[in-house]
Parts: sequence; structure tokens; C-alpha cells
Amino acid sequence: MKKTLLPLLMLLVSLGTRAQQLPTSPNYQANDRFEQLGTTLPTPNTYRTASGAPGKEYWQQRADYDIKAELDDDNRRIIGTETITFYNQSPDDLKYIWMQLDQNLFKNDGIAARSRTGTVNEKGMTTTQLQDLNSARGATLDPKIKYGYNITAVKDKAGKALPFTINGTMMRIDLPLVMKTGTAFVFSVDWNYNITEYYGRSGYEYFPKDGNANYFIAHWFPRMAPYDDVNGWNHKQFLGQGEFALIFGNYKVAITVPSDHVVAASGECQNYAQVLTAAQKQRLKQAETSKTPVMIVTQAEAEKAEKRENKNPGKKTWIYKADNVRDFAFASSRKFIWDAMQSDVYKSGRKIWCMSVYPKEGNPLWEQYSTRAVAHTLKSYGARTFEYPYPVAISCHSVAGGGMEYPMISFNGGRPEEDGTYTEAVKYGMIGVIIHEVGHNFFPMIVNSDERQWAWMDEGLNTFCQYLAEKEWDFNFPTRRGEPNQITEYMSSDKSVLSPIMASAENIIGLGPNAYGKPATALNILRETVMGRELFDHAFKEYATRWRFKSPTPADFFRTMEDASGVDLDWFWKGWFYGTEPVDQELVTVDWFSIDTQNPAIEKEIARKEDARKKTTMSKIQDAKTKGETVVAEDSTMADFYNRYDPFKVTDADKQKYEQYLATLTENERQLIQENTNFYTLSIKNKGGVPMPVIVKMGFEDGTDSVAVYPAEIWRFNDAQINKVVATKKKVVQWTLDPYQQIADIDTENNSFPRIAQPTRFQIFKQQQQKKALNPMQMQGAGGTKISTDPKN
Repeated sequence: MKKTLLPLLMLLVSLGTRAQQLPTSPNYQANDRFEQLGTTLPTPNTYRTASGAPGKEYWQQRADYDIKAELDDDNRRIIGTETITFYNQSPDDLKYIWMQLDQNLFKNDGIAARSRTGTVNEKGMTTTQLQDLNSARGATLDPKIKYGYNITAVKDKAGKALPFTINGTMMRIDLPLVMKTGTAFVFSVDWNYNITEYYGRSGYEYFPKDGNANYFIAHWFPRMAPYDDVNGWNHKQFLGQGEFALIFGNYKVAITVPSDHVVAASGECQNYAQVLTAAQKQRLKQAETSKTPVMIVTQAEAEKAEKRENKNPGKKTWIYKADNVRDFAFASSRKFIWDAMQSDVYKSGRKIWCMSVYPKEGNPLWEQYSTRAVAHTLKSYGARTFEYPYPVAISCHSVAGGGMEYPMISFNGGRPEEDGTYTEAVKYGMIGVIIHEVGHNFFPMIVNSDERQWAWMDEGLNTFCQYLAEKEWDFNFPTRRGEPNQITEYMSSDKSVLSPIMASAENIIGLGPNAYGKPATALNILRETVMGRELFDHAFKEYATRWRFKSPTPADFFRTMEDASGVDLDWFWKGWFYGTEPVDQELVTVDWFSIDTQNPAIEKEIARKEDARKKTTMSKIQDAKTKGETVVAEDSTMADFYNRYDPFKVTDADKQKYEQYLATLTENERQLIQENTNFYTLSIKNKGGVPMPVIVKMGFEDGTDSVAVYPAEIWRFNDAQINKVVATKKKVVQWTLDPYQQIADIDTENNSFPRIAQPTRFQIFKQQQQKKALNPMQMQGAGGTKISTDPKN
């Protein structure tokens, strides 16, 4: 309601006094929140500059690999030998080098298994569940099989054995001579290991119906650990959650498999002429110019291979070459269907092979969507980063859910029902995971961040780009992460289960919302609300371009985003990345002020309405039924001047007095009076802690509305509670904070004034147990399922 009426000059003095008031809140922390990150970030140097760009002396190591490996399908084993050329491009002398032995994650006496926690369910547990309590990352492991690497030889170029020490998932090799800067060291490692069942990143999936397995082989060979200017040797143990820190190099890989297998891998195959049939080679040639995917290996051919009519199919070796990649992975199976097309998604016209391999269990979804989703991802990500530099991108169908990424190849879930039908969630989940995993080619396969330390630098940035790519695929795409209102449940969780985004990947509780959802949401808020699309897109592209084929740290990202946009974001990084506080703004009160115009036409009309409001009581409403029975109503002689007098009528004397008043005012003062401006003082609390822009929607008396946006710096003098004066020509009847869910406010019920009650919905359950519902495709009789039309069923 209107609090008071003020003369014009008194109002101007009052507003001027309010503007000069200093904060007095005992919870005042604004200086800390809006000061620069300063020493929180590492000191800039000649390797990494204060602008966020690589310095003039930036360096990184490199390792080239020549690998020969065989997949033993009968025994589920990999046997391999590799020759590594390691280049010391650092300014330091090295006495030893470190390699990563990621398969040692699955050793039952390893740190991953011994540090895993859990409890026994007193109501009962299966043998497998009990075994899993002490196994690595919950992988289902056969207790009779020894997992982890068997290192059979480590030799120098001349064949002389090199001393080595294995520490969990790391191996140190002591060098015969100190390795000087600018030199290279060539050595070899022979190894083998037993393949685990697929655990989310690699392994095999067995199909009991046809007795075959699909293999998804990753972090499968001993790999060089990075040595960099930030950490020296990056040899954090692999505990299963934090992913990988790697360096670039060139790969030549020869993969020997049963001759009826189809192989897909990082890089370009060098010997299709030897491993494909004449028909398959002809189809591959056709795919070079096709605008839609062409079947290279058909479903009929894959189903024939599944039957294994030839019990001794022999072996084939597929040879791949991959340049300037940080890793290498492959998939192999006799069950694989294979489709492909060359896509020219960029203005340069350069063509890129987009491919998919999948078993029949993935159809019809995979043949319809997978390869097209690959091409779309390259186009969408390329538009906001850089042109995809590699010659091929492959999507490989693994088990039902989730996915995992490697250079030029990814393992993706999403499987329909056996009858070929699927839910909407399965369809969009599959497309989403393909976009996400193929998108990882940009982050971290090319913008090469340290995943084991900073999970958000690849997962968060990639999830943000996935969110944009999904919307570009389908306007109504049911995106899971990116919209501010999708992270509020996590941000309002108990603080005991919250970690800062800047926590190490292995130590995060709730990796999904923390490393994927929250940073993706933060970037969306920066783009839509804090910076605007134009400034954000330019800065984000600058970051990706600067650190293409290099290894950035969080400071490089933070500094580049500010450097390229000219927007101070330190307050934002503090709140969203270094803290766990939520966003919760409360609109406490709204005080309404208007100028006493002294215009009788206006002021007397206002007084008339106020008088009428005060007289509209329940008694008056009831008395109106008998107002014709009063003495004055029945006897007109009882009425005099005052029964006919209108105190709110504008008289000539009123008009003359008003004209005299106007003559004393300046032109600006007269204009302000004539506009009859309303002034509203909004009292807003920052209950959550994170300062964010204040977005206010005003619903006017005439049914229209308007939105005002105030920057986060509005909190810089008091981060607990502020007053903001808003001037409008029209009267506001409803105020709403964050009307379009832009800032991830965890409690929207305190965002309105006057308050708008929100109902809590509940459901009345039927007494009888309900049967599992068919998915919509099955209900419509799609996919071969017969649906009864009998109303009794």
C-alpha cells in the first residue's frame, strides 16, 4: 500500500539522503565478496600470463607411441608391447619418468579397493554385492581372475632392462642418464592384463543369447604421466572417479583381433584394403559423398557373424594412425553394424568422417540418430570454439546407460526395448550422451585440462556446450543440465554433502551435479544474465582458441574470460566455484511513495477513492440494504447543504492556488509533477549468500509488465540486505524477483510481493497394485508389439 504522500522537495531531499547511507549490517562481507581473487590464483609468469593466455615461454611434454596389441577373445585378455619416444621439452633435467598404470585400479589390494567404503545390509545381500564392497569402484570382478597389469619387460632402445618401481596405478622408470632439456628417450614396455566387465569407462559386454562380447578398450596401455610447469610430475593415484591427465603425441597402433570382428578406433585406419570385403570398401567409397549415413557393415552381415559358423575364424590386424592426440582407444566386436558419412559441417569445406558402430540391440535408434548426432555435435561445438581438427569422429554403442570419451571415438549408451520400442527418455538420453561424449573431443581432448584434478574443466564446460547443442538439435529437447532451476535442488542440499566446484575430482561427493551441472549452469548464467551472449561467446571462443592443443588451468580460464570480455567476474568465481553457498534472494517489503503534486484534479480524486475505501466496511455493506429507510432518505426536509456538499470537488479557488504553486517551480520540477511518478523502495535480502544480479518484474495496474535488471555489484556495499528505489509512471500491483528463473534461486516462494501462495500437490493412490506401464510406442502398437483393444484388458 502507499505509505505516505510527500511534497516534491521533501522527496528529493529524502532520496538524496538514502543514496549516501553506508551499510550497517553486522553480517557485512561485501568487501570480501567483491575484492579480486588476488593471491588465490597462482602468480602469472612467462609460462602463463595475467591475461590468461599461454606465455612466451609456455612448454609442454610430448610422447609418441608405436603399439602392437592382440585381443584374446576366448580368454578376455589384452597382450601388448609398445615403444615410446618421450620428448623432454621442459626447461628441467629429469632423472626418472612416470607412467600411468590405470588397469591397476582393479587390483583387489590396490588403494581404490582398500579406500572404498560401504556397509552390510542386515536384511540380506547377494554374494556379488558382498564382493563389490571390497572391489575397486564397484566393478563386478571375478574373484578367480587376477586383474591389473602384468608388466613383463621395460627396456631401453638397445634392449637393456630398465629399473622400475610400481606404486599403485603409477610406475616410475629410472633413467640410465639424466635427461636434458630438448632431448628424447626411447624405451619399450611389454604387458598384458585381463579385461574386466564394462564398468562405465572400459571393459566388455557379454551377450548370453548369442555367446558374443563387445569390447570397449580404453586406458589399456601404460601411458606417460604429464610433467608440467604447475605440478611437476602429475602422478595422483587413479581411484576411479577422477579421470585422466595426459600429454599429446603421435600414435601408430596395430590391433590384432579375430578376423570376423569389426574394429573402430582413434585415428584413421591405414589398411582398410586388407581388412574389409570388396562390398564394404565400395560402400565406404559411396559414403564419401553421401549426405546421409551409408551402411558399411549391414545388420544382416553382423547377425551372420554373430552365429560364428566358422569356429576358427583366424586373425586380422587393423592398423591405425592418430596424430597429435592425448590418448588412444578402440572397440571391437563381430556384432558391430557400421554406418558412416563424410560431413562438411564447416565453411572451410573440409570433410570429416562421422561414423557409428553398434550391435543390433541398439536399433532402430542407432541407425537413425547416432551418426547424424555426431555431425551435429561437430558443427555446434565448432561454432563456439574452433573447427574440429581430426579426420574422424566415431560413436560406439556400449551398455545401456552412460558414456565415455576418447580422441575421435566415444562409447555411448542408449538402448531400446527388445521389441524395438523406446521411451522418449531413452531416445533423448541417447542423443544427449552422444553429443556429450563426442563433444569431449573439444574438452579435454584438444583443450587439454587435467581431469584428475579439475573435473569441471572438461565435464562442466562440455556439459554447457552439450546444453546449447541439444537446444540446436530440437527446440523442445528435454535438457537435463544447464537451466538454472535444474541445479537448485543440489545447491539447497545439506552443506555436509556439498563440495566446491574447485575440489579435486577424486574427493567430490555428488560428481554429477558438482562437476557437470553446477559449472554448466554457472556458464549459462554468465552468458544469459551477467555478461550477455555477445561478450560471453567472444570470451569463451578466445579461451578455447588460446588453449587449443595446450593444457590450461582454472586460472587460465578465469583470467581469459575476464580479459576477453572486459567484465570483472572475480565475485562470480568466488561464489559459484570456490564456495558452496546457494542463491536465495528474498523480496521482504515494498514501500510505495508518490509526489504530492498539489494538483487538485489529481489529489482530490485520490482522496475521494481513499475515503470510499475507508467507508466500505462490512457494516456499510450490510446497511446499504436499508439505506432508503433512513430519516433523511424518507424526509427530504432533513437534508441541508452538507448532505449535498462534495468536499472532493475541484473549485476555482483550488485551481488558482495550484497555478500559483506551479509558478514557483522550475521546468524540470513541473515536468516531474505532471508525470505523477510513483517511487517504490524494495527491501531485498541475500539469504543464500552468493551475490547475484537482482532481476525484478513489475506487474502494472493496467495488466502490462516490465523487467528491470540490476548488476550483482548492487550488493557491493552490503551483501546481506539492500534497499533499491524504483521509479515508474504506472502503478505496480505485483513485484516478482527472478521471474524467468535466471539466477538459480533455491526458494521462489519469497520472491513475490505481495506473496503468491504456491500449492503443494498430492496424489490419491489407488488401493490395488498398478502394473508396469507400457511405453508410449508400445501403447500405439509400434515396434512389433501387439496391443489389445479389448476394453477388459
